[in-house]
Amino acid sequence: MGGSGKGGNNQRKPFKRRDKGGDGWQNNQQNQGKKKGGDAYHAEKKRGAFDRPKWAAVKLPVDPLPMPDCSICGKPIKDIASAVTDRITGSPAHFDCIVSQIAENEKIEKGDTVTYIGGGRFGVVYFANPHDIRNFKVKKIIEWEDKGNRAEWRQTVADHFSLT
Repeated sequence: MGGSGKGGNNQRKPFKRRDKGGDGWQNNQQNQGKKKGGDAYHAEKKRGAFDRPKWAAVKLPVDPLPMPDCSICGKPIKDIASAVTDRITGSPAHFDCIVSQIAENEKIEKGDTVTYIGGGRFGVVYFANPHDIRNFKVKKIIEWEDKGNRAEWRQTVADHFSLT
């Protein structure tokens, strides 16, 4: 009873690997010492069969983003990407100015806050515990920006960031 190590039967047949050329099976012992993939793989790679197009960086626009004035407070909007379209004029406004405007026009009770909920919509949201924002209830949804009618100034901002 011969054995080396953990027991079991060491009388297994050697593993057979299919030849890359496709002309049959080869014994694993014949392939020992050769590089993975064999010479045929490297020859194909050198001939260009596996070439991929080179990545070229997209050239960003040199001109800066516009800094229009807020239609509500009149101050310049330094971060135009976070601006929101004013419902009345269609021009950009500070995000905080819009939130303040909604808070003035809506009935805000204790525990309520005005929050952006995505898709151009704001909501009056109730938090039972303001320190735990995992539990909340949306009391009212306010459709602010029309999804179908995109403001012209947004296209300028989008063109600046997404060139592909």
